[in-house]
Amino acid sequence: MTNSTRKILVTSALPYANGSIHLGHLLEYIQTDIWVRFQKSRGHQCTYVCADDAHGTAIMLRAEKEGRSPEDQIAAVKAEHEADFAAFQIGFDNFHSTHSEENRELSAQIYTRLRDKGHIAVRSIKQAFDPEKEIFLADRYIKGDCPKCSTPDQYGDNCEACGATYSPAELKNPYSTISGATPVEKESEHYFFKLQDFDAFLKEWTRSGTLQPEIANKLAEWLDSGLQEWDISRDAPYFGFEIPDAPGKYFYVWLDAPIGYMASFKNLCDSDKGRASGLNFDDYWNVGSDAEVYHFIGKDIVNFHALFWPAMLTAAEYRTPTAVNAHGFVTVNGAKMSKSRGTFIKARTYLNHLNPTYLRYYFAAKLGSSVDDFDLNLEDFVQRANTDLVNKLVNIASRTANFVFKAGGKLSDRCAEPAMVQEFIDAGEQIAAHYEARDFGKAMKDIMALADRANEYIQEKAPWAMNKEEGRQQEVIDVCSVALNLFRQLMTYLTPVLPELAEKTGQFMNLDDLNWESRSNILLGHDINKFQPMLARAEIDKVTAILEETKTELAIENGEEPAAASNANASKESKKQDKKKKSKGPELREDGNEVIADTIEFPDFAKVDLRVACIIKADHVEGADKLLQLTLDIGNGETRNVFSGIKAAYQPEDLEGKLTIMVANLAPRKMKFGLSEGMVLAAGPGGSEIYLLEPNEGSQPGMRVM
Repeated sequence: MTNSTRKILVTSALPYANGSIHLGHLLEYIQTDIWVRFQKSRGHQCTYVCADDAHGTAIMLRAEKEGRSPEDQIAAVKAEHEADFAAFQIGFDNFHSTHSEENRELSAQIYTRLRDKGHIAVRSIKQAFDPEKEIFLADRYIKGDCPKCSTPDQYGDNCEACGATYSPAELKNPYSTISGATPVEKESEHYFFKLQDFDAFLKEWTRSGTLQPEIANKLAEWLDSGLQEWDISRDAPYFGFEIPDAPGKYFYVWLDAPIGYMASFKNLCDSDKGRASGLNFDDYWNVGSDAEVYHFIGKDIVNFHALFWPAMLTAAEYRTPTAVNAHGFVTVNGAKMSKSRGTFIKARTYLNHLNPTYLRYYFAAKLGSSVDDFDLNLEDFVQRANTDLVNKLVNIASRTANFVFKAGGKLSDRCAEPAMVQEFIDAGEQIAAHYEARDFGKAMKDIMALADRANEYIQEKAPWAMNKEEGRQQEVIDVCSVALNLFRQLMTYLTPVLPELAEKTGQFMNLDDLNWESRSNILLGHDINKFQPMLARAEIDKVTAILEETKTELAIENGEEPAAASNANASKESKKQDKKKKSKGPELREDGNEVIADTIEFPDFAKVDLRVACIIKADHVEGADKLLQLTLDIGNGETRNVFSGIKAAYQPEDLEGKLTIMVANLAPRKMKFGLSEGMVLAAGPGGSEIYLLEPNEGSQPGMRVM
């Protein structure tokens, strides 16, 4: 490592080992992963660790309900979480569990240091107790009638009907949500962390630039009203770590959860991978460390990360975080995520229908450094994925790569547009500054502005037109080589966001790495491979399928028959069958082949003007299931716009540059999507088995088919 290489440790909030990862969770992990990948691309030693938050009453109760041990329960959930994260290309260097020996040892050590310095208090308190389950009840496990408006089935701390807040003791007709029994009051000895001992330290620390201003302002309200002791113990039965000097007492989950960051990193440092990377636990966590430590979290847990956590670390003689970066909540179509509306979407449900690349890009395109809530607008999501990623980005390579590949697969030895290429290289510094500041939306805006410039250049030079002119083939290679260099630079900037597309770019362009500094090397005389389709368009019907599947999952969770979904599917199938019955297909012979149509006279056939056409541009049609929009060169500088039902068989990028046959004198037909000015000829039974007719080499656009 050079002197300028930074040592950075990054964490995300620990997912609770009691349920599946959903889109609300993914915002944070994708945000963190993008920042980590950017730092690694810049050459810094950036390490990303996380773990499942594996302790607490909820996990104990779920394991009991499912008839297995808590250890088996958390192991199963951990495997599910890791699979989902991997599918969304979240690149953890280590994903551990808070139920680990490293965490047990560190939690005991930190507690002991707090106790020995006089920061732990012990006293008895009265709590609600379930006499049947013999367990103390947190507020969320008690329900009853609201003491203000008498609405039944309200939780023990607030009423969803009238908004009143209260204590569980004030509920009318209270009951335990675990057993249904009426809670009783019981006294128990609890252990407390004296947070008020760190009042002066926290007032200074929260204003040190470690937090976003809006978070610091919010915490000032807590600090100004006076800090209270924090209850850090729970009574048996409880799934967690027993407090070293208190048999039958367990650390509250929020004490050992943040210590899980340290434990996961220690687990990595002690592994072969960590030793090979030169990672040392003390180098990062000791007071005075020159390493950087960053936490990415949701704004709902800032009190734990920006008050309790730094106070615990300071008292235990460990360093505090360099920064705690908070983000807002995820809403869908402007409303809170909802199971009943189908918008409480699990990661796996999304993966069943859509490419994670779309979501990674959409999150990046709208993420800033503030704690504002993030709205996932589903129509905008589809539109932006298609416009930016398919029509702008991938289009640069798909429109130009085949010209180079057919000419031998080697980029030009000279750069035809050095000033333009340098402009793209120079833009990297501002884009890097946006990434560093977590202003990903600004970075994406700058990158897509460059993509527009690249597409304008290709459109202006029109290599497909040049290629038809004798003696201009080298110019075609020069232009396409510039375009592919620009594409490579754009993909370098997008690698933190789109790792899967970056990998495909590396394979296509024979590049081992798209690290940040590599963008300065203009590729001259460089071999490339045949361009392969990189990304299909996002379809709105897939989004609809996700919402329907989510509603079905909810119905199953509630023990209901997912009738609405079943009825909808049955209705759809019925309509499909009715349509099939009404549509009159071709007449078939006994052997199953189509009967040849009625004989026509030669003058009738002679009216049909068949021409060779070159497909110079192909695009998906928004909202159309079967159509592609083709721009055809039919010679003499004339182009035609044609809509063709070949979407199931071809990707647009595979068609550009191909010759085909079209009916040139067919009357224009006004369609929902625009005017279709002809028809291309194809053969096959339909569906994915459609084959465009292609004339032999030597044919030129505009030639008449005799």
